[in-house]
Amino acid sequence: MTVARQQARGATVRALVVDDEAPALAELRWLLEQDARVGQVSAAASAEQALRLLDTEPFDVVFSDIRMPGLDGLDLARVLARFSDRPQVVFVTAYDRHALDAFEVRATDYLLKPVRPERLREAVHRVLDAAGVREAPSAEADETIAVELGGVTRFVYRSEIAYAMALGDYVRLYTATGSYLLRASLTTLEQRWAHAGFVRIHRSTLVALGAIDELHCDEGRYSVRVGRQVLAVSRRHTRELRDRLVQGTRPSRSRERDA
Repeated sequence: MTVARQQARGATVRALVVDDEAPALAELRWLLEQDARVGQVSAAASAEQALRLLDTEPFDVVFSDIRMPGLDGLDLARVLARFSDRPQVVFVTAYDRHALDAFEVRATDYLLKPVRPERLREAVHRVLDAAGVREAPSAEADETIAVELGGVTRFVYRSEIAYAMALGDYVRLYTATGSYLLRASLTTLEQRWAHAGFVRIHRSTLVALGAIDELHCDEGRYSVRVGRQVLAVSRRHTRELRDRLVQGTRPSRSRERDA
């Protein structure tokens, strides 16, 4: 049964987790079980064991490590490509150098360990999207933020914000038409807006992936251009940013509330 048919019947995604390291296998399985969109979650300690499971029962998506003894994750994906009803593949690995190889074998997503819960939720969304399943819209699809400017309170939509910068006890929100102070911490906004495509690029900067126009590298130091503004990317956050951009996970900048 396809994901779309499951959703029509009120069922959820069936996932198979493949990793030769028991702690990583258990953690990813547990994280997937916390997602209401995911139903059955099975586990395999090798690609060979995964193939035996796939021969006996159907799965919608396989979350697989890449570096494993015997058949590795890329080998597994190549075998799955020959299935008449091919499950989607999401790679979960500690290495970013396999990203291009992963997408040559039509991987739906590519996650880096340690896996963050919000990033995994995004991967499940991409699995559903690739299967043509439209998720029920959330009542909070686009957050409305009250900000003050010159003693006047106005409302800004989260989808209008291109980036945010820490400023003491405040955060300055930047849109195409201006900037606004909000009493909040950047860490709080990072956690609250991760599902909406915002990513930390510096200890003082949070940026909407869909607002990034260009990524630059100058002597190993990265920066992004958002409109006319160039923002520095710290070494600590470079790997995640590159991973997110390579995967094409940038959401549309059209307002979510109009979807």
